[in-house]
Amino acid sequence: MTTRPHPRRAPGDLTRLPLLLFGVILLIYLIGPLVALVGQISGRDLAQTYGDPRTQSAVLTSLGTASVSTLIVAVFGVPLAYVLARFRFRLKRLMSALVFLPLVLPPVSAGILLLILYGPNGPIGGLLSSRGIDLVDTASGIVLAQVFVSAPFVVVSARAAFERVDREYEEAAASMGATTWETFRHVSVPMARAGILAGLTLGWMRSLGEFGATVILAYHPYSLPVLNYVDLSSTGLSEALPLALLALILAAAALLVLFAVDELTLRTV
Repeated sequence: MTTRPHPRRAPGDLTRLPLLLFGVILLIYLIGPLVALVGQISGRDLAQTYGDPRTQSAVLTSLGTASVSTLIVAVFGVPLAYVLARFRFRLKRLMSALVFLPLVLPPVSAGILLLILYGPNGPIGGLLSSRGIDLVDTASGIVLAQVFVSAPFVVVSARAAFERVDREYEEAAASMGATTWETFRHVSVPMARAGILAGLTLGWMRSLGEFGATVILAYHPYSLPVLNYVDLSSTGLSEALPLALLALILAAAALLVLFAVDELTLRTV
């Protein structure tokens, strides 16, 4: 495939300066709090906080539940994305709108809705509670909240990836006798894998940072965001800063994965 050369600009062309200026201003605004955070933390604070068993437990809880949530969304969300990308049916617009609902719903409101359904007095939560299965204030409750808020990121990204797959490959597979499920598994998913992985990475990051719905549905066991809020409320800003930095480090690690996936996407285009 041939690539078109980029148009050359005159050496004295200053028309790009306003774009750079606006971009740099926003970038400085975004970086400013991060620089301030690092400047307020001492090595002693970090050692004390990271050595606290509560911190270690919260990190493990967040990493574990975020990974489980992402797996659940992958199993159910990727097929939904394929349905929305390839099938035509009457309620498609409504289903597409419902996928975006958690993005526009305030996180605390999302937690309240989940509590109504999965709480001990809800139709599902009450039924499970009568059988000795509790969802509120458990790791399962954290997963329920994370799945709700992270699913749109996976579905939207995977749907866009499927829509970029040339239909001719799927039609060729169908002409050779492949079923829709076989075409989905062996043709569509492999060809859309980079976009799917990017969506899963975003979903994992969103799950890791989830607070609003989690604090309503599962205050205990503490996830990292909830513990950060507890420390801020009980002991003040100085105790909460090391946890904020830890959350930043985990997010940065996930971003590196996302950038690697994005690089894979560019290479496969």
